[in-house]
Amino acid sequence: MSDTLARRERQALCDTALQLGPAAPTCCEGWDARRLVAHLLVRERSPWAVGLAVRPLSSRTERAMDAWSRQELATLVDRLRTPAPWLLGPVDSAINTTEFFVHHEDLRRAQPGWEPRALAAADEETLWRHLTLAGRAMVRPAGVPVVAVRDDGRRAVLRRGEDPVVLTGRASELVLLLFDRPSVDVALEGMDEPVRRFRATFDRLRP
Repeated sequence: MSDTLARRERQALCDTALQLGPAAPTCCEGWDARRLVAHLLVRERSPWAVGLAVRPLSSRTERAMDAWSRQELATLVDRLRTPAPWLLGPVDSAINTTEFFVHHEDLRRAQPGWEPRALAAADEETLWRHLTLAGRAMVRPAGVPVVAVRDDGRRAVLRRGEDPVVLTGRASELVLLLFDRPSVDVALEGMDEPVRRFRATFDRLRP
C-alpha cells in the first residue's frame, strides 16, 4: 500500500476518532465523531453515497448513515482503516486527499485549545496541487475574483476578474478556508466589497 497523504490522513483520522470517543464534537454541524466516520463509510461503501450530492436522494443517505451509526465506533473505525476495493492508488489520492485531511481537521479543530499542525513540505505541496485543481469550483459561490498565494509566493488564479480577493497562507490553511472550516494565518487582501462578499461566504477564518 503506497504511503500517500490520503492514506496517512485516513489512519490519523481513525486514531483521532478513537482517542476522542464517539460523542466528540466536530466542525460539521450536527455530527459527532461517530456520525462523521459513518459519513465516510457511506461515501465509500454504500450506493447511497450519491445522495450526498443529489438532494432528492439525501434522505436515503441519511438512513444509510443512521444504520452505520448504530454500530460501535471501534467497529466503524476498523472498517474505515481499509479503503474500499475500488479505491486504487490514483483514484484514492484524487478523491480522498482533501476529504480525509479536512475531516481529520474537523475532529481536531472542534476540540478546545486546538492548534494547527505543522505538515511536511511534501504534504503542503500535495494540498496545493489539489487546491489549484478544485479551488475554481470552490470559490464560485462567493461570486468574486480570487487569487490564492502560497506562503512561498506561488500563485494560482481561482476565479478571473478585476480587483480580486487575494488569499495568502499555507496550502493546508487555504484548503481549510475554502472548505469553510476554521483556518488560521490566512491573509485576505483586496477591495472592501469583494472582501466583504468573500467573507460572507467563507466566514470561519480565525485571526
